Amino acid sequence: MLSVLGFPLENSSFPTDTAQPESLTQWHQTLELPQVTYPSRLVGRTSGSETPRYQLDTWVRNDTSPYLSAHLARVSFLVPAFRKELILDLELKHHLLSSGYTEIIYNDHNNTRVQSPGSAGDHCYYSGHVRGVEVSWVAISTCYGLSGAFSDGMFTYTLYPQEHSTEKSLPWPHVIQRTRMCTEPDCEHPTDIPRSSKIRRKRQVRRIVRSALSETKYIELMVLDQRQSLGLTSSFAKSVVNLADTIFREQLNTRIVLVAMETWTAGDKIAVSEDPLQVLADFMKYRSTEIPEHSDATHLFSGRTFKSSRSGAAYFGGICSLSKSGGLIEYGNIAAMAVTLAQTLGQNLGMMYNKPRPAAGECSCPDLWLGCIMEDTGYYLPKKFSRCSIDEYRQFLQNGGGRCLFNKPLKLLDPPSCGNGFVEVGEECDCGSPAECNRTGAGNCCKKCTLSHDAMCSDGLCCRRCRHEPRGTVCRGSVNECDVQETCPGDSSVCPPNLHKQDGYFCDDEQGRCYGGRCKTRDRQCNTVWGRSVSDRLCYEKLNIEGTEKGNCGKDGDKWLQCSKQDVLCGYLLCSNISGSPKIGELYGDITSMTFYYHNRYLDCRGGQVMLPDGSGLGYVEDGTPCGPNMMCLDRKCLPATIFNFSTCPSSGSGDVCSSHGVCSNEGKCICHLDWTGKDCSVFDPLPVPKVTGLVQVAQTSSLGPLQELCSLLPLYWGERAGDSSLEVDSQLPGTSGTLSSGHFPIFSIIPMTPLGLAKTDKMAICWNAGRMNGMQQGNYNDYLWDLSPCLPEPENKLSFLKDSEELLVGFIRQKPQ
Repeated sequence: MLSVLGFPLENSSFPTDTAQPESLTQWHQTLELPQVTYPSRLVGRTSGSETPRYQLDTWVRNDTSPYLSAHLARVSFLVPAFRKELILDLELKHHLLSSGYTEIIYNDHNNTRVQSPGSAGDHCYYSGHVRGVEVSWVAISTCYGLSGAFSDGMFTYTLYPQEHSTEKSLPWPHVIQRTRMCTEPDCEHPTDIPRSSKIRRKRQVRRIVRSALSETKYIELMVLDQRQSLGLTSSFAKSVVNLADTIFREQLNTRIVLVAMETWTAGDKIAVSEDPLQVLADFMKYRSTEIPEHSDATHLFSGRTFKSSRSGAAYFGGICSLSKSGGLIEYGNIAAMAVTLAQTLGQNLGMMYNKPRPAAGECSCPDLWLGCIMEDTGYYLPKKFSRCSIDEYRQFLQNGGGRCLFNKPLKLLDPPSCGNGFVEVGEECDCGSPAECNRTGAGNCCKKCTLSHDAMCSDGLCCRRCRHEPRGTVCRGSVNECDVQETCPGDSSVCPPNLHKQDGYFCDDEQGRCYGGRCKTRDRQCNTVWGRSVSDRLCYEKLNIEGTEKGNCGKDGDKWLQCSKQDVLCGYLLCSNISGSPKIGELYGDITSMTFYYHNRYLDCRGGQVMLPDGSGLGYVEDGTPCGPNMMCLDRKCLPATIFNFSTCPSSGSGDVCSSHGVCSNEGKCICHLDWTGKDCSVFDPLPVPKVTGLVQVAQTSSLGPLQELCSLLPLYWGERAGDSSLEVDSQLPGTSGTLSSGHFPIFSIIPMTPLGLAKTDKMAICWNAGRMNGMQQGNYNDYLWDLSPCLPEPENKLSFLKDSEELLVGFIRQKPQ
């Protein structure tokens, strides 16, 4: 029988005030004193039982070689503590390190940058569950003992090793601490518990078209480690990322993949002062000029304690940007740093930290005891994002932010392993773990990483029921006017990279310009910041030229700068009737206000210095905003659009970009409209259309009436399928006179046809519902015959019909009365 070994630490202490109210004492009791525990690894026996062994490492020993090669794919540990025997069932975390993972260390002797590829043996990071507890989670590293955190639904535990004996077979003491989660009625609303800044502020104690949130995102993260001692630094930092990845995966459907780590062992590469915003600015300059490695975000783990109420700082909405995708995290324990990393990455992803909300219940933080990650609430380590934070992330993605997150790393650092979700050498497919395969339905297409009979694919945005989606099927819809929708190529299950229109395209009825994937106008900026419309142009011409607090082009020391006449529309942002707090950021100072009477009406001109937590401001007109004919704002200057060098895409002989059959992307490549292909979109390559000749009795018509009249029998189906408002009609099939549901042939489209055996002057019309159905992916429409009689008033000419197993493909031919 397994025994429990758990002992309180002798000299443990917890920060307390001199005089404590009873409620705070009770709360301290929920943060139980740390204990010493001696975990063991459970080894299976042929009889089916498990035997505990104190040798904790998870190395796999090759039968033919005494050397260590990799870590066990699955492992279980027994952690006796708090009068319990907690069994952790773990799986190796395949998504944590990318195949290009690199470690960079500065040489102590000559301060040179030494780069070395990471090895598979370094990957010893696991996730899983507490045995027998469905709502539990675990994030543990086995690189050096057991380090990490886990929850059994009642308590959150942190675990880390003490000094290690060289004899691996002896028990290895670890420190474990737990805090109670909100499970009792009296902790649901702990209003009587005073907030302690020592405990809480520094969190050192925590269509086919997919929506932006439903598609898994991947943050390729680089970590720079300021800590001087090498030894455990790499393993420690990876453990922090491992725990943060667990939070992001469960809450945001987003994975954190470590691509590189740089350790400063020979002194700091930048001046690390107590001012976090200054350090952040200097750090991002260093990242832009001195670090060649690619990453979506780069964060510094710092040993400096900053003069701030928080344990980190980051740029707001800066993910994917070379100069703004950074953050700082103070050193602490693994769990506290993981929460701070989640906060700083959250800010990079457009989430506001501790933003005041106008309504008390607006965010509905799901855990009032532990609190939420982006809010200064709760009393210990939070592990959830509030609904408002998730909504801010969703809005950030829908506004065109975070485009780099949709590019899945092609392979991981681990040796090829069936079940890790990546197709690697020797595999035809890999839909993930058995549970993931069953959840997505891909298990029907992929068996033991081999495609099933007749299957073309098993998963991916362009794979449905084991077949490639037809060419032209939208796999990722556009989120705004400056975005482009990605379509399936027809011969692959992979959706193309997430791109947007190149800067300079007109948008918003030619009132704005696309810049960085977003439509920029002063009116949109006023609405984003204040929820109000822009002020009249006269406000800008009257105030920004004066160089006062109420209108200017910036500040030089204590002096407001005047705008030149040409630059007034790029200066201080002036909006109408603003008041109170901004929708985003924080107001510094007061709202400025000026009213003019002009042409029998009053003009309201208001503004404010709105600042984001990273120190950047929203009080001035954004770069990329139009300021005149073929003019755009840049650094509060109104400059000719030609200096931006917008289009480098191929052009036709007449000079038309992408031959006027496509748009130029931010990568300088043409994205062609349907029916067109080639580098310059000059090749006509129409999509296949249903072949109905010989399968139906065709009624000849001498004329084709108006579209709406011809489909007058379809009152419920015109525009969208009855009861399915998610099918938006937003594009047109080239060569037709109908409309097309996003990513597919028309919900009901009218297509002029010339069937075999009929004179060319004869016309027929077909309306059909071409939904996503088995057998249609390769254009095998001949397998279906169409009829509307089951669901519509009897048409004048009927066809035989065939029902699909899940959906009905319907169509009709109607003869227009003579």
